[in-house]
Amino acid sequence: MSISTSVLSDLLQFLPYLRPQLYFKASLTALSHAMEDQVLAATLVEPLVIASFQRERFYRQEAHRYQRLSERSSHVYVLSAPETDFTNSSEYYEKIAFEPDDALSQEWHLVVIADNYATCLVCRESLGSIAKHKQLPDLVPNLDMDTARRFEGVWTSERGVSLKAAQLLLDRILIYRPDLLEKVEEARQRFGIGKPRINSGVVQTSEYACDIDTDPFVQRLVTYLQASQYKLHKAYRSITAQARKERLINSISTAIRRSLDPHEVLQIAAQELGQHMGAGRCLIYRVQATEAKAIIEHEFLTPGVTSVKGQTWELDKNPLFREIIQRGEGVCVSDTLTEPWVNSSTMLSAIARKFAIRSWLMEPVFYQGRLLGIVELHYCTMPVHECQPAELDLVKAIATQVGAALIQAEAYANLEVLNQQLEALDRTRSNLIAITGHELRTPLSTIQVCLESLASEPDMPQDLQQVMLSTALSDSERMRKLVQDFLTLSNLESGRIEWHPESLTVQECVDLALSRMRIRSTTEKFPSISTDIPQNLPLVKADGDWLVEVMAKLVDNAYKFTPSQGEISISATCNDQKMVEVTVADTGRGIEPNRLEIVFDRFYQEEGALRRSAGGTGLGLAICRLIVNGWGGEIWAESTGKDQGSQFRFTIPIVQSSQEEKRTRKGR
Repeated sequence: MSISTSVLSDLLQFLPYLRPQLYFKASLTALSHAMEDQVLAATLVEPLVIASFQRERFYRQEAHRYQRLSERSSHVYVLSAPETDFTNSSEYYEKIAFEPDDALSQEWHLVVIADNYATCLVCRESLGSIAKHKQLPDLVPNLDMDTARRFEGVWTSERGVSLKAAQLLLDRILIYRPDLLEKVEEARQRFGIGKPRINSGVVQTSEYACDIDTDPFVQRLVTYLQASQYKLHKAYRSITAQARKERLINSISTAIRRSLDPHEVLQIAAQELGQHMGAGRCLIYRVQATEAKAIIEHEFLTPGVTSVKGQTWELDKNPLFREIIQRGEGVCVSDTLTEPWVNSSTMLSAIARKFAIRSWLMEPVFYQGRLLGIVELHYCTMPVHECQPAELDLVKAIATQVGAALIQAEAYANLEVLNQQLEALDRTRSNLIAITGHELRTPLSTIQVCLESLASEPDMPQDLQQVMLSTALSDSERMRKLVQDFLTLSNLESGRIEWHPESLTVQECVDLALSRMRIRSTTEKFPSISTDIPQNLPLVKADGDWLVEVMAKLVDNAYKFTPSQGEISISATCNDQKMVEVTVADTGRGIEPNRLEIVFDRFYQEEGALRRSAGGTGLGLAICRLIVNGWGGEIWAESTGKDQGSQFRFTIPIVQSSQEEKRTRKGR
């Protein structure tokens, strides 16, 4: 059983002079509580109280108040649409459960009638407000959206209106609770509901006659209005703070999108965050969890505050930094003068005094559990700054944005490196095709011509046959070296080489390398070569075969680019890093300063891949670098420019027990 007629509509039909007003739920709550408190404040009056709630959930919030009201009167009636256990009952007061699709489910009523006063509140929720509220059916009623619901209706202390409203509601109660007929009739008779009220034989003419203290009602209403005003101001402040926070985050996000330069982004973040937080100093610097030091790179300062930009922070001795690493979250020091973390550290105490840090906030910049940097806020004036949760949330949000900027910059840098590597691979491919095409085609053509001549000319003179054979053998050796260099480079780069380090003298290796050069044709004219290897030079620790290979390739490289009247020298000395430094110098064509590093690239040829007077594949120096790096040494080139000669230097580790090794070798 459900009723589609509206109590408000019926009331307006019977009393057409009434003009409904618009109310928000917060206002209705204030009015209702004020009306209820007026009943609770009375001493001798036993009024009729009828309350209609739209749903049980709203009733449950007020159930304790109606239990108190039932102590003041036996005529308390509460109507509601049941949702859980709300049923018709008469334990403390009369509960009336109506159908959920009853028109009452869209209305809000409270009627209070006493002998000396009457008040009623009869409202219906507006259709637009109902539609919005139904979109969020599972939300609790005290959300901001719920308090903004709108109602249209009547609130008045006019007795005639209150009596008519009570009559309509009592009629509705009897439909659902016919068992209350006797009690309802008692209330009607007592308060004159449904007929003119007689008092001592005279019809009461004053609609607003009231001889009770209305202060509780007024005071309660004012209290609610003041509370609502405070909540409104608080909401405005919260909205303003949230807007400022969003503007700050958006400005940093915009900077990240606009620039891939991490320095620019971090400086903007430090500036914006420092200004927003009102800090004396805001620092942002990059650091990893395993690093012991960090350099302050980005800073915001207020006037009169000392700069720390460029300073080096000792992090391994910083208890605040260790706490961040251990906890994985920021730390906040309200007062550096009383904080144990600061007082227990001589270093932190000195920093706080030197740079006038009174309150200190450190927030880590994490990305997927990896520490990328630190954000610091320093407050340098009194009073001390107590960090609020909203402030900490903001700093964390900015730290997240900074982490995104650093990862973005790192990804861009990695992309640049990959692009450079791809370009290098493309150059390698081009050089490989050009060099192998030239280095293979030329000797193959020569070998083919020589063999064809020998096969087709059986009467060829003996000396000419010898020339043909020598030429074919020479070019086949050239091809063998080319293939060998390719295999050597491939094995070195893939890590398939097995090193066999041993104790060696540099002089032995130099002699073996030079002996390889003597197998060249005696018809070739070489530049003179000299050596300067001290006799007391310590033994070195390296793979002998590969050490000889490095020296032979460096000497061969010097032969190629040094004229026959030039000079080549090989020398060795000890440096301060417990390494022997070997130098192969020549007086040849030299190297331009901007090419001193790229000469060690694969397939690099100073004159270009297709225009070479010296021959070769351009792999020799690349192989030397891989070999030297394999035993932990370094190799580099020096030259003052074209036709100024060049020096190739590389280092070899010294044997730790060099004296014992020397004695052993002398005894052999």
